[in-house]
Amino acid sequence: MTLPPLTGLLVFQPLKRRYCAECRRGPLPLLVLEDGAPRCLDCADLGHLVFLPSGDTALTRRAREESTLSAVVVRFNQRKSRYERQGVLVEEEALARAELRCLADAEARRRRRVRDARRRAAQDALFAQTFATEIRRLFPGCPADRARAVALHASERGSGRVGRSAAGRALTESAVTAAVVASVRHLDTPYDRLLMSGVPRHEARRRIAAAVATVLRGWTEAGLGSAAG
Repeated sequence: MTLPPLTGLLVFQPLKRRYCAECRRGPLPLLVLEDGAPRCLDCADLGHLVFLPSGDTALTRRAREESTLSAVVVRFNQRKSRYERQGVLVEEEALARAELRCLADAEARRRRRVRDARRRAAQDALFAQTFATEIRRLFPGCPADRARAVALHASERGSGRVGRSAAGRALTESAVTAAVVASVRHLDTPYDRLLMSGVPRHEARRRIAAAVATVLRGWTEAGLGSAAG
């Protein structure tokens, strides 16, 4: 397992029952690895620290600033084959000071979050509109409402869909086409019913490929006919 690229002390949340190699206590909820052997926090001289879960970026940053000694807590995600940050260990007094600092400017940070959310929403709306325009350029026969729906779905922030990829943000023809194909696959073919009936995904795609091509060809040729007229 490759350790996460994090600076400073690392503390692990073990997935299996682990016992301290020094005092033999366990199973350990948190441990430090020293020369490959697990140590409990007390034996690693970190037992006086308190755990602050991830989630509040400002509080975490300030707690680490206030704490002379701190450590990052990570856990291995087996599905993703990587370590993921769970929180930090900091001095209790440092956490208290950080909480006071956060309370002092909580309203200012709330207003900033609102402004940032509005700015992102405006950016997302503009990009979805641009994405829909590109769909209509490539597939002139695609109804305007459908193009907008595809663009909104493909470009949803945090979705991981093609519209949020580098190619999607660049409005490459392959990315835009992929978004349209995905929409046609689910809405204009029996693809979803095939999946629900147990047909493997690749086989289901093979079966509906001709239907997808027919819809795309119709949307493309509609534009060619208009141009010729």
